[in-house]
Amino acid sequence: MELTSQFEEAVAASKTLPEKPSNEILLQLYALYKQGTTGDVDNDGPSNPFDFVAKAKHEAWAELKGKTKDAAMQEYVDLVKKLKGGN
Repeated sequence: MELTSQFEEAVAASKTLPEKPSNEILLQLYALYKQGTTGDVDNDGPSNPFDFVAKAKHEAWAELKGKTKDAAMQEYVDLVKKLKGGN
């Protein structure tokens, strides 16, 4: 199965995980998803310094700068498999 199909299946599977992941894992999933679909972050982040959720998401995504879309998609697939109890 090609990577894009695996990624799309993992995105769907991430919504039906047996238990809700920690905030740290949720941020990792978000960042890998954004990097895999959009590529490098292209803005300065939220303008409201008190929007802590948006700031955390932006920072998590920015940490992946330079990672290829394919690498991010593969890491996302692997992480969802692990969360579902797979390898």
